[in-house]
Amino acid sequence: MTEQPGRRERKKAATRQKIADTALALFAERGYDAVGIREVAAEADVAVTTLFSHFSSKEALVFEQDEDFEQRLVQAVADREPDKPLIPALRSEIHAMVKHCTGDKAAPLWRMIEESPALRQYEDSMRQRHAHSLAEAIAADLKLPATPPPATCSAIARFVVDAFAVAREADDPHAAVDEVFRMIEAAWEAASADLSEYQTS
Repeated sequence: MTEQPGRRERKKAATRQKIADTALALFAERGYDAVGIREVAAEADVAVTTLFSHFSSKEALVFEQDEDFEQRLVQAVADREPDKPLIPALRSEIHAMVKHCTGDKAAPLWRMIEESPALRQYEDSMRQRHAHSLAEAIAADLKLPATPPPATCSAIARFVVDAFAVAREADDPHAAVDEVFRMIEAAWEAASADLSEYQTS
C-alpha cells in the first residue's frame, strides 16, 4: 500500500503547485520575458525565498514536472514487475508522459518554450540530466557499474528521453512513441550481447 503524504508534505506540494500555476498564468498573459520572479511571488502571495525553496530558477517554473518526470523514468526501471522487460516498461512510461504533456491545452506552453532561448537551453539540460539518471538506473538494473554507466546504457537512455520530445511534436504522439520504440527495441536487442560480455568481464 502506498503511504499517503503527511499534512506538511501536502501543504508544501500545494504551495509549489500554486506558485507554478501562478507563474504559467502570468507568462501566458504577458509573455515569459515580461514577468519577473518578484511578480510571480507577489501574485502567488509567497515570499521570494519561498519561491526559490521550491524552484531553482525562473526557467524551472515552466518545467514544474521536471523532477517528477526524472523520478518516473528511474522508477519505471527500478520498480517494474520482475517479469516485465525493460523496454516495454519504459515505453509505457513515455506513453503516460506524452499523454500528460500533449493536447490543445499544452500547445501554448510548448510555443512559449520554442520562442525562448533560455527555456530551450533549460529543456536541453533537463533532458541530458534525465537521460543520465535513466542510464544509471538501467546499468544498476543490469548489475553493471553505474558511474559512469556503460555507453550502451547511456545511448538507450538518450533514445528513450528523445522519444518524448519527438512524440510531443508529432501529429499522432502515441503512434510516434510506438514507432521510435520499435527502433529502441531493435537497438536494445543488438546491444544485449555486448552488455552480457560487459557483465562477465
